[in-house]
Amino acid sequence: MTLQNNPAILIAAISGRSLAAAAKRAGFRPLVADLFNDADTLALADRAAKLSGSLQAGIDESEVVETLVRLAGGDMPIAVVCGSGFERKPEMIEAISRKFSVAGNSAKTIGLVKDPISLSRLCSELKIPHPDIRFDSPEHPRDWLTKLVGGAGGSHVKPANGDASSHEHYFQRFIRGKNLSALFLADRDKAHIVGFSRQWSSPSKTSPFRYGGAVRLRRYDREKALRIRDWLTALTRRTGLAGLCSADFIDGGSGLRLIEINPRPGATLDIFDSEETPLIREHLRAVMGCKISKPAYRGSAASAIAYTAKAISVFPQVAWPAMTADHQRSGTALEAGDPVCTVFATQDSAAAAMRAVKCRVKELAVHWREDFR
Repeated sequence: MTLQNNPAILIAAISGRSLAAAAKRAGFRPLVADLFNDADTLALADRAAKLSGSLQAGIDESEVVETLVRLAGGDMPIAVVCGSGFERKPEMIEAISRKFSVAGNSAKTIGLVKDPISLSRLCSELKIPHPDIRFDSPEHPRDWLTKLVGGAGGSHVKPANGDASSHEHYFQRFIRGKNLSALFLADRDKAHIVGFSRQWSSPSKTSPFRYGGAVRLRRYDREKALRIRDWLTALTRRTGLAGLCSADFIDGGSGLRLIEINPRPGATLDIFDSEETPLIREHLRAVMGCKISKPAYRGSAASAIAYTAKAISVFPQVAWPAMTADHQRSGTALEAGDPVCTVFATQDSAAAAMRAVKCRVKELAVHWREDFR
């Protein structure tokens, strides 16, 4: 894989818009395969194809490789960059790697950090604080959460209710405190921290921990940042992590606890990407083991997902304002809880950016608040 010969790059994800935007920012021609093919993605992509699957079930593995081969056509893409949707079935990455160069983590590495037993063992060996996990029903369910193995986005996280686990779900002890997410570039030897963000949930009746948004932090505790860097470097060396990844922590009364590793570019890419130092370029360099650069930031940025609370049989025509993306197309039918768009805000401080983006979500919701059937 080289960065000079061919500017086409394949993107595969549940939603590929943010990766497509980042690829264009880095000077590549994005060829995008995702579940939505929304208007923004189609405008950014040189070509696009729709993957089969759903938000709940993930990407259907049966046609992923064939779809990417058709999408590549006569181009010689520099690599495939995979976003969310592959953690539950990392064998899809292995299948893709037989046809294309994959710029990211191998199926083996994804398995090591996304399997709850494996991650728990790694944390224990490396002395990284991590919540207890179990697969049998806990005696006091209110102290535990149930999670989907390889799940992403928060929608799969629920309070334990005393039910027995399954092979796809496990229990993790609930830790009280503030969340903290670290975005980092891994080169299989070291973890290079890009920055920190704080996330919040947008609860629904069925998904109390559904992802709501994130804000890039301007200030954070230096001692904790160094500790996190050392922990992530230890994990990188043990597992071979490569490229742009993120790690989620809870900062509570007993200190930091690592909750999970996301071994791919994630939801905070929009608020961390940079015109001067495009993160997709640095992602590729990290995967190849080349020297990387980290962006410098001024002020803060936030992004949030706007959801519809009620089903909409025919989504209305909306004059979308600036600083929004991932727009639902008019005429589409939406279920209650479906995402409608992503909203952005920039301000001098993290607190102001978070307030601004939440306010914009409320203002926009007037366009779809009623059922338009």
